[in-house]
Amino acid sequence: MMLSEWFWWDRLWLPRPVTWADLKDGEGRVYARVSHLYIILPVAVLLLGLRALYERLIAVPLAEALGVKDKIRKGASHNPVLEKHYKTHAKHPTQADIKGVCKKLGWSERQVERWFRRRRNQDRPGVLKKFKEASWRFAFYLCSTFGGVLALYDKPWFYDLRVVWAGFPKQSLLDSQYWYYIIEMSFYGSLLFSVAADVKRKDFKEQLVHHWATLTLLSFSWCANYIRIGTLVMLAHDTSDVLLESAKMFNYAGWETVCNSIFVVFALVFMLTRLIIFPFWLIHCTWVYPLDQFEPFFGYYFFNVMLVVLLLLHVFWASLILRMVKKFLFGKLKGDERSDDEEEDEEDGSEEDYTHTYSNGSGNGLSNGH
Repeated sequence: MMLSEWFWWDRLWLPRPVTWADLKDGEGRVYARVSHLYIILPVAVLLLGLRALYERLIAVPLAEALGVKDKIRKGASHNPVLEKHYKTHAKHPTQADIKGVCKKLGWSERQVERWFRRRRNQDRPGVLKKFKEASWRFAFYLCSTFGGVLALYDKPWFYDLRVVWAGFPKQSLLDSQYWYYIIEMSFYGSLLFSVAADVKRKDFKEQLVHHWATLTLLSFSWCANYIRIGTLVMLAHDTSDVLLESAKMFNYAGWETVCNSIFVVFALVFMLTRLIIFPFWLIHCTWVYPLDQFEPFFGYYFFNVMLVVLLLLHVFWASLILRMVKKFLFGKLKGDERSDDEEEDEEDGSEEDYTHTYSNGSGNGLSNGH
């Protein structure tokens, strides 16, 4: 058996006794095809271009209107010896390294430590860059949430999850489902393309896992015609991300009261959609209800495992959110649990850079989402 034949073996993707031959277009029915996903790459590139225009024409003027300004930083003086050590050895030198450099340069330990602090700060993204990124994600998640509601509000499976599996897998593809999937997958694809240029945070690896898991989950659900449940999962994730990115925007603008208020609402919505609706409604829908229609098969197990991976990521981010809520309630919130705080020179005091970059995923953000 050829590798491609094994990969597309009916029993991996479809329940018995359905075969791919049963899912051919005809009699007014249109089924999802792998070839439909080829458009994702050009749409992802298009979204990157749209993002560049949005950040320049909308995000920057909006930042100015809200009073977002980059902090003036003291740059590290030009020093080839220290620059080489910074790039090839360590950005955070050990005490032994510092003493070795001091001997070479004739500097004091305090001067060397200050140089490395300033050099690290030069590599950190400014507030304006963070604002533009959050603003773009806010705009996308807001549009995708409204689009998801428009695509689902008049569908019976939006109100009765058992209908999700009625007639499965012989369920015709709707135009609204097609565009919802294509745009959502293209967005996560664009996030992977821009990951090298975007702001890197402490949960960078978890974000990458989230983006790949989301794309894998959506791709599989498309090919296996798990599209009805797929659209419900996307909507559940995008809802909280809108609040997340808006909280970050107001934080960068210094609107602390507005930011904190939105963050509290975000925390509640996140817990509701990601830790209650997602596991107890949606995963229950994919784990229990299908067994009334067909026997378990590989696709059934694979899809549910991927959903559990997302759930574990939600639990991880929920722990960070609850930690921030605890500090917020007791007046000790100094910054995001995920943020890479800017280091201050000793003579400038010891304040931390207030960057409550509440996130997903994506997100999505925390999830993304996603």
